Amino acid sequence: MDLRRHCIALAIASALAAPTPLRAAPATIDWVRYNVPETGAAVDIPASIFTEGAGSPEGGYGGRFLTPDRRADLTVQSVANDRGLSPAVFLARKNPPPGIIYKRVTPRFFVVSSVRNGRIWYNRCNFAGRFAHCVLINYPAAEKRQWDRVVTRISNTLTSR
Repeated sequence: MDLRRHCIALAIASALAAPTPLRAAPATIDWVRYNVPETGAAVDIPASIFTEGAGSPEGGYGGRFLTPDRRADLTVQSVANDRGLSPAVFLARKNPPPGIIYKRVTPRFFVVSSVRNGRIWYNRCNFAGRFAHCVLINYPAAEKRQWDRVVTRISNTLTSR
């Protein structure tokens, strides 16, 4: 086998062997709108990826979800912000870990993300009324490219009334 064919065969074999967040899901992702009735927060979640419920988050309203193999998790949470803290102050008081790779703070939301122990953690919180409405997602760093579109849709669909 010539070098070119060998490289193509190796690339195909690697792609087929690589785990992806969608491998256990149908060819298309089934999205559902998840609502937090106590606060009015809502977000699209990929129900065909996060198939396992994991209860309620601590210190707020919402839900936690896991992939069947538990390698990724999603938390949708509304946290009280009765003091009306800005996103910047709220984030600072949460004492985020050092080494944040991505950070964006505006008057209405913040997004932070980094890598820890081979996993990407992503946190977005939108501020409305008395609550910070948040999504927290953790997934294997080796699967970043496969997760990018999923994380983007979850993040961009987070709303509140």
